[in-house]
Amino acid sequence: MKKIEAIIRPTKFEDVKVALEEIGMVSMTVSEVKGRGQQKGVRQQWRGAEYLVDFFPKTRIELVVPDERVDVVVDVIAKAARTGQIGDGKIFVLPVERVIRVRTGEEGEEAV
Repeated sequence: MKKIEAIIRPTKFEDVKVALEEIGMVSMTVSEVKGRGQQKGVRQQWRGAEYLVDFFPKTRIELVVPDERVDVVVDVIAKAARTGQIGDGKIFVLPVERVIRVRTGEEGEEAV
């Protein structure tokens, strides 16, 4: 099993959610986060004053999937989240050693 963690634009979350549901991936954890990448922020003006915005709002989606579904899920997220602009985000794939469903005590893929 693998944990897929995607950091995407908040405006693309609904597209990603729908695309994941279409392939049967409905279980996920979603968080509002802030981050920055290579652009290191932008200078903006407000009421005549210039200031630096160096952390941007992002949405983090986390899901655990069987090894054989990883490539499909990553592809779906990447396509649904892509705008072609700087700041589209990142997708991380991490190994999962053990999963336990708290309610039933089930372990492994049955717990996912």
